[in-house]
Amino acid sequence: MADTPFPDFDHATVETVKHRIRSLERDEVAGLLDHEREHSSRMPVIEVLRTRLAELDAGAEPSSGDQSAAREAGTSHGSPVSPDGAAQPGPPDRHGLRQVTWGG
Repeated sequence: MADTPFPDFDHATVETVKHRIRSLERDEVAGLLDHEREHSSRMPVIEVLRTRLAELDAGAEPSSGDQSAAREAGTSHGSPVSPDGAAQPGPPDRHGLRQVTWGG
């Protein structure tokens, strides 16, 4: 998306937006707010943007650092855990209730 400060803004999660806007100047955050209101109108994203604008208006400074490489998801330490290691589902419950036995 060419008119936003970071790519895939329209598909970014609220948490991603919250972290990515920390380094933006006030006019960039205001531009994202206008963009969000015109396009998706995701209320949680609008609230995050409005809160950040209020922080900047109260004297907060944009943080330093390059936010372009921020992760969308995953662990902070590069955990090797993957869905492939998840336990397999058990047998279905009988009549909507799990029978409690020692065998499973």
